[in-house]
Amino acid sequence: MADGGVAGLVLAAGAGRRMGGPKALLRLSPSGPSLVETAIARLHDAGVVDVHVVVGSSAEQVTARAQRVGGIVVEATDWDDGMGASLRRGLEALADTGAEAALLMLVDLPDVGVEVHARVLASIVSQGESEGPDESEGEGRREGDLAAALVRAAYEGRPGHPVILGREHWQAVHDSAVGDHGARDYFLAHRPLLVECGDLATGRDIDRPTDV
Repeated sequence: MADGGVAGLVLAAGAGRRMGGPKALLRLSPSGPSLVETAIARLHDAGVVDVHVVVGSSAEQVTARAQRVGGIVVEATDWDDGMGASLRRGLEALADTGAEAALLMLVDLPDVGVEVHARVLASIVSQGESEGPDESEGEGRREGDLAAALVRAAYEGRPGHPVILGREHWQAVHDSAVGDHGARDYFLAHRPLLVECGDLATGRDIDRPTDV
């Protein structure tokens, strides 16, 4: 965990059917690391010590690469039900830890780097140092209470990842995560604090070979 009790959670269970294989195993250069290795390493470099990785499709291969760089592997046997299944399994695993919040990241966002993670994590510190809550900034802004944090990176105003989910939100997010929606429905009902990161990355995912 990062200082303050934040654990990383990388969703890397998908089959990547439109990509032609699991995106977690994709390399952006022939000799470079896989996307799952990159995602874990970037979270570590941002100060997140414990990074949990949800695997599903090609679980054995993804597990080997995740563990190579210190990822804590969690398998979602129902991964084919959609992203919601992976998110539920990841939150279940974190519930057994001492983490007060999860820094949630998708495996297929290659230009979201350490600087983005660091800025989103720093927003928690700035909230704790503020004089009080600012309701206009979203429900994630509550002074000094990491377990209540609800923070999301934004790219030119467009919400994206990573996301910080405080422990208080985990059960409700778990219960609302169905299909490929993940936490989408929860965010429609509960406004996160948006942290603009458009100067650091695009936040776009890669879905097809032409996106690489």
